[in-house]
Amino acid sequence: MASTVAMFTALSGMNANARSLDVIGNNIANVNTTGYKSTRLLFSSMYAQTFSTGTAPGESSGGKNPGQIGLGVTVAGTQRKFTGGTISPTGNPRDMAIEGDGFFVVDHDGEQLYTRDGSFATNSDSDLVTSGGDRVMGFGVDANFNVNETELTSIKVPIGTMKIAEASTRVRLSGNLNAAGSIPSQGSSTLLMGDATNYLRAITTANPPLTTGNVLQTDTRLVDIEDPALPASDTPLFAVGQLFEIRQAEKGSKQLPTQTLEITDTTSVQDLFDFIVETLGISTDAGDNPDGKTPGVSLDPTTGAITIVGNAGATNDLSIEPSDFRLLNADGTYNKVPFYTDKAADADGESVRTTFFVYDSLGNTVNIDVTFVLDSRGNTGTTWRYFAESADDSDVALQLATGTVEFDTRGQLATTEPISVAIDRTDSGADTPLAISIRLRDGQDNVTALADTSSAVAATSRDGVPIGTLTSFGVGADGTITGSFSNGMTRTLGRVALANFTNDGGLVDAGPNLFRVGPNSGSPVVTSPGNLGAGRIAGGSLELSNVDIAEEFINLIVAQTGYSASSRVIQTTNDLFQQLLVLAR
Repeated sequence: MASTVAMFTALSGMNANARSLDVIGNNIANVNTTGYKSTRLLFSSMYAQTFSTGTAPGESSGGKNPGQIGLGVTVAGTQRKFTGGTISPTGNPRDMAIEGDGFFVVDHDGEQLYTRDGSFATNSDSDLVTSGGDRVMGFGVDANFNVNETELTSIKVPIGTMKIAEASTRVRLSGNLNAAGSIPSQGSSTLLMGDATNYLRAITTANPPLTTGNVLQTDTRLVDIEDPALPASDTPLFAVGQLFEIRQAEKGSKQLPTQTLEITDTTSVQDLFDFIVETLGISTDAGDNPDGKTPGVSLDPTTGAITIVGNAGATNDLSIEPSDFRLLNADGTYNKVPFYTDKAADADGESVRTTFFVYDSLGNTVNIDVTFVLDSRGNTGTTWRYFAESADDSDVALQLATGTVEFDTRGQLATTEPISVAIDRTDSGADTPLAISIRLRDGQDNVTALADTSSAVAATSRDGVPIGTLTSFGVGADGTITGSFSNGMTRTLGRVALANFTNDGGLVDAGPNLFRVGPNSGSPVVTSPGNLGAGRIAGGSLELSNVDIAEEFINLIVAQTGYSASSRVIQTTNDLFQQLLVLAR
């Protein structure tokens, strides 16, 4: 007798194979989907109709097996295949592929999801995003561009907008100091006078009063100096609010920067002396010159004679014309030339100056002058004194440092320590001080002290760079994003994070190309690529779908055959029913 059970059993087969066709069709449809992982459908038999559970063997019987008739097939579940797809280079630095296990972490409307699709782009905020607009998460960097793996954050790649600079820390000099040059005998000496024949003096009502026998003292206020154009009139040369300006003065044929001193009710002669020393870059730490005179500004209180003594070495020779000292009104307009200058001696001796620039933390150019002066010759070699100064120092003083360096009898540098200078950058917005190490020996490029016709030294290299704009970037195997700037610098911008799961198959498809944590996936372990079992990143590449089209076509044929065979069972059962109906007529 025909059985309806057979028809429903065959129907279950048709339904199961139809679902298999659905899965196969989805796989084939996604054959070109980036990072897609193929799925297979798993079947299981349904409950069987049991006629007998069987019997155990006995003395007179060998036993019987169970008597059961199956009731069809059902879909047991799906299983996603997480094997890696082919890595295809694209040349786009924003594209990334994972070689091995793991998933990119993305922020989808505040929910953390996961994907293998690395076809990323940047949005208007410079965030790295998926094709669906989800922000790619990773590890950011601190102020020193070190990766901070303690917190997930969105990855930013600000091409064309991010600008950085780097302060210099070292400079290398190269050249030769003429060991056969003449040893200095003196520094420059210039008299500062009221006019061509008279020195300066204080008015009779000066406060504080003068010591008996003195005509001018270092504690005398500038407003108590008598105008030399009006002798014996007690008319002050200076007034409160005026400005004393030094401009166009020269040191070794190099013009010095202009500086001004505001005259107040308490500004003293000593304050003026200090201002002159700082503006002219006279080093008072170098000791006395060979002629016994002390560099700086001195006063003979009994005559009012003021002497400006420069440092030894022809390059340190000071040239000061009367017009280089100017008195300005409070509004900055010219008033008059207050002093007369008379140069009494020129600085001499073998010397050389080199000028180079470095960068502060904002990328500003900072100029430094270093002068070398032959100090002495002896049986052990030569000694040279250096003078380092900078007009870009935030205060008035030009001088940065002075000291000596030793060379042996072969003209090679015997001093091992580099020259260290610190430039004040107060109120410049940059880090202060700017510390620079000036190296006279670095590999084969050294400063020597051999006999020559003249001395010549120059800076051959420096670190630090001016402002630069982010122009491109690349992604390393460990997910580190390195940016290249227009000034030649490279800096770490961040690191892409990967998430690993105990059971990848337990992830729930959240579409498009996204997964979320499922009950059976386990919790995500977020780490850097290459750590804790996570794969590596292939920058400028994409992972293709892992669908095997040949395998899918075979599965398609098998599913079609199963569907057709089940339909044949229904047809055969229907024929039996028709025969049964014929017998009933």
